[in-house]
Amino acid sequence: MSDTNSSTAETSISSRIGKDIIAAMKARDEHRLTTLRMVKSALKSKEIDKRQPLDDAEESQILTTLIKQRRESIESFTKGDRPELAEKERVELAMIESYLPQAATEEEIRAIVQGALAYLAEAPGGSKLGPKDMGPAMRVIKQRLLADGIRADGQLVSNLVKEELAK
Repeated sequence: MSDTNSSTAETSISSRIGKDIIAAMKARDEHRLTTLRMVKSALKSKEIDKRQPLDDAEESQILTTLIKQRRESIESFTKGDRPELAEKERVELAMIESYLPQAATEEEIRAIVQGALAYLAEAPGGSKLGPKDMGPAMRVIKQRLLADGIRADGQLVSNLVKEELAK
């Protein structure tokens, strides 16, 4: 088996998860196995709904949704004084995040936000941008993040856009 840094097209997220499920079975790592099976199930479910194989962007989007769910669960369990459940979710969150590219830093995201807002301001009728331009700004930023293959927390992006538009 030659698994020496082959292109991402050959080693999609779902194929990496499949290999890791086998490794988790061999290692008898029940928590990792359960988490990976849940992720694989989410990917397979979306693929069945779509009736064709998922591309890398769609797989990444599903994992991003799973990550968001874990973050919300961690917050709920922490508020509910259930640290053991919050910790279990943190472990799952780290496992799922390992399949995605490294998340962009706040500075990197801010640069993309500022570039997108400058682009919108230069567009016909763009002039001074305000809070009403939140939707168009988020669409442009989301496209730029996808095009660059950058992963960013949606809440952070939203907060940065609001901050920049308020200037």
